[in-house]
Amino acid sequence: MIEVPPPAVLIVDDDRVNRSLLASLLENHCRVLLAKDGASALQKAQQEDLALILLDVSMPGLDGYEVLRRLRADPHTAETAVIFITGKTSEEDEERGLLLGATDYVTKPIRPAIVRARIQHHLKLVMQRRELEHLSQRDGLTQIYNRRHLDNSLELACRNAARANLPFGIGLIDVDHFKPFNDSYGHGAGDAALRRVAQVLERNTRRAYDVAARYGGEEFALLLPDHSEIAQVMETIRQHVTELQITHCASPTAPYLTISGGALLVDAPQDQDPRTLLSRVDALLYEAKNQGRNQIVSRQLSTIGQPLPEPALRSPIANDPSFH
Repeated sequence: MIEVPPPAVLIVDDDRVNRSLLASLLENHCRVLLAKDGASALQKAQQEDLALILLDVSMPGLDGYEVLRRLRADPHTAETAVIFITGKTSEEDEERGLLLGATDYVTKPIRPAIVRARIQHHLKLVMQRRELEHLSQRDGLTQIYNRRHLDNSLELACRNAARANLPFGIGLIDVDHFKPFNDSYGHGAGDAALRRVAQVLERNTRRAYDVAARYGGEEFALLLPDHSEIAQVMETIRQHVTELQITHCASPTAPYLTISGGALLVDAPQDQDPRTLLSRVDALLYEAKNQGRNQIVSRQLSTIGQPLPEPALRSPIANDPSFH
C-alpha cells in the first residue's frame, strides 16, 4: 500500500487554554499546527496541506464564519474539512456554520473523550479519501504519478512560483525508438523497460514536491518546483537509463535503450500558463529527437513568454559552456 503522510490539523482559537487542550488530544495522531486568529489561520492554510481545521467562531478580527467563507472561496482550501468548536450553542449558529460548509459543529465546553472521538472519525474519513485520490493519480503500469497528477501539480507550481517569485523546472522525456523495441522483444519486455525507466526517474525526484510522472505511452515528465537544476537532473536520468544497458538491437541510435528529453527552466514565473509551458517543453523534446536522440535539449525562460536565445544544451551538459 502507498504510504500516506501523517495528517496535518490546524487548531484555530484565540484562547491559549483551548488550543493546548485540543492539541493534547491530537498530538499522538497527527501533526498539530496552531493559530490564534483568523488571519494567521488563512495564512497557514495556504502554506500547509491540511487534512482538518478545528475552528473557533468567536475571535477578534475575522470570526470563524468569515474564515470558513474565505476557505471555501479559495480553490486551494475549498475541500479542506472544517469542524467548528465553539461556545455558540444556538440552533441558528449551528445551522449557519453547516450551511457555510462546516463538516461538523461541536459546542464548548470541550468534553475530551467526545471531541477526540469525533475528530478521529472525521480524520479517518479524510485519510481514506486521500488514499483513494492518491491511488487515482498513479500510473497502473509504472506506479509513478500519472498525467492527471502532473497537470494538477504543474498548475499549483505555477501559482506558488508566481506568488513567491521562485524558479521551477519542467521536462519531458521520450524513450527512443520504442515501437521497434516492442516489435523486436514483445510488449511484456516493453512494459518492463518502461517500469525500469520510471524507477530511474523516481530515484532522481526525492524532494517532497518533486514529480515524476508517466505522460503517456513511452513519454515521461519531470516537475521540480523551487529548483534551478532541471537540465542537470535530466542529464543524470539520461545517463542512468543508458547505464541500465537494456539491449535494443532495432535502435539506430545506440545498442541499448536510450531516451531523449526537453527541459525548461522557468525563472520568471509570473503569469505562466501551464499548457503553454508544456508546449514549449514538447518543442524542446522534438528538437532533441531531430538532432539525433539520446540527448537533452534545454532552454531557460527568463522573460515572460521569451526563451533565451542561447544554444540548446546537449549532452554531456557538464562540458557545455552554453549553460549558465
